[in-house]
Amino acid sequence: MRRLSFFFLLAFLLSACAPAEPVSDQSVVTVYATPSAGPWLSELYDCANAASVVLNLTPDAPQILLRVGEPAGLSTPSFQIDTEDILVVIHRLSPLQTLTLQQARDLFAGRGDPSIQVWVYDGATDVESVFEKTIMGGQSVVSSARLASDPQQMSDLLNADPTVVGVLPRHWKMGDTREIFVISSVPVLAITPTEPQDATRNLLACLQT
Repeated sequence: MRRLSFFFLLAFLLSACAPAEPVSDQSVVTVYATPSAGPWLSELYDCANAASVVLNLTPDAPQILLRVGEPAGLSTPSFQIDTEDILVVIHRLSPLQTLTLQQARDLFAGRGDPSIQVWVYDGATDVESVFEKTIMGGQSVVSSARLASDPQQMSDLLNADPTVVGVLPRHWKMGDTREIFVISSVPVLAITPTEPQDATRNLLACLQT
């Protein structure tokens, strides 16, 4: 009986002396940004650092989704944090000049200069949705058009090849490129699956200031 009591006492003393698990007062918020909205992700991280919030970057059901333009059928809360221009862009040495809406539509439909190489994005991307709705108006992009994976690749192509024409958000326009048509000015949105609470709400308020 004494031996049993000794072991109980030893176990109690060991547990009392063990270091306590650190307690974090930081909240964790899952977030994601489409490639087009990537420039605003750094602002979100700045807001998180100021508020002692940890961001978990994941495309799986994020609490805050940053994107350019309003998606079709949006039914959850959204908050405008900025505005972005979507542009038709070329290399500065391209023979193309400023376009009208109809000329831009003809160009991307394959009714323009055949020496010009048309680049667009996958139809599921936010910037492509704005382009197709505003420029194409239900018409199809020329079948020979090539697909850029994201604005970074599109920017690299436009900077490297004077025969390329493509679509870029203004924040991604850089280097030896020039715009020849402003497709649309659209909101940059932070979308949440439900009404934001606590840390999520504070982050959104910071993004809007």
